[in-house]
Amino acid sequence: NFGSGFIISPDGYILTNTHVVAGMGNIKVLLNDKREYTAKLIGSDQQSDVALLKIDAKDLPIVKIGDPKTLKPGEWVAAIGAPFGFDNSVTSGIVSAKGRSLPNENYTPFIQTDVAINPGNSGGPLFNLKGQVVGINSQIYSRSGGFMGISFAIPIDVAMNVAEQLKTSGKVQRGQLGVIIQEVSYDLAKSFNLDRASGALIAKVMPNSPAQQAGLQVGDIVRSVNGEEVRSSSDLPVMVGAMPPGKEVKLEVWRKGEKISVNVTLGSTGAPSPSGESEMGSLSSPNDVQSFMVEEAGLTLQAQTTDDKQRLIVTHVSGAAERAGLKRGDEIMAVSQITVDDESSFRSALSSAGKNVPLLVQRGGDTLFLALNLQ
Repeated sequence: NFGSGFIISPDGYILTNTHVVAGMGNIKVLLNDKREYTAKLIGSDQQSDVALLKIDAKDLPIVKIGDPKTLKPGEWVAAIGAPFGFDNSVTSGIVSAKGRSLPNENYTPFIQTDVAINPGNSGGPLFNLKGQVVGINSQIYSRSGGFMGISFAIPIDVAMNVAEQLKTSGKVQRGQLGVIIQEVSYDLAKSFNLDRASGALIAKVMPNSPAQQAGLQVGDIVRSVNGEEVRSSSDLPVMVGAMPPGKEVKLEVWRKGEKISVNVTLGSTGAPSPSGESEMGSLSSPNDVQSFMVEEAGLTLQAQTTDDKQRLIVTHVSGAAERAGLKRGDEIMAVSQITVDDESSFRSALSSAGKNVPLLVQRGGDTLFLALNLQ
């Protein structure tokens, strides 16, 4: 297994990717002047894919660190690495986009480029035209296994923050709110009376979480963190995760047509689930079932009374309900942020909600908002 890396301090600290050094008992570092060292793994972080190595050396040449925030799409960048073992290969291209979120990579706002990156480039530096490192080349998007014009780099400020924590404590801690969020679509923005589709919509507040203690609610849309705008839902985990647990942050929240401020003291991503209980709870068979149809919404619902509570279950969808993405088996929990559990509460909430209606739905173990457009 081989990859690339770069020296960040004269006394031998080196940055690379976690996946480059994963599972290796013996890590060898070869400098470009042919000196070879055995490296010690100081620490690695799976979520950001950043690893910190140390070699026993002095007065080493180091890279200059740049500011990824000043990078702009269209700007030229260059990578140096060892694709397929061809060491010290330079490839160039442009920044295609910034702040890309990838599946299972919640805390890294990747820099997307079209710089040719191949196996062996991983962990190597991405430079701007001033010769400053702005990222660590980490992943490619590929259907063939080879380069296809889409490469992703970890911004160097994110990587240096991780490296500093690995150096001082051997592990990385990230701030956490304790919410499950979803993207604000154009239709959802209309249903919440928002001027544009931006922010992070809270679909679930975890029990005993910092969010619950601060009074955040399902249906709140987080618009900014400490004055910095949350443009899309993927921005929120990145912004919060960059802060240490225990820090107080000020959130600007859109709640029921009004802008409010909420102060939250962040928890830690490493903390265990406070409740310790299963999300699903126990299932029991309904002993009382009533069906009703809501024609203007294209919905047939069943009000089911089980031993512990009454629930509204979708049994048929057409028209507006189908366009909204509702499915058979969904449980409707709230209409326009009014809790519903029977026919009268559903019809009453729907009649007072207007034409664009946000529905809170439970599907399997997840809760999500869907926008029902009755026009």
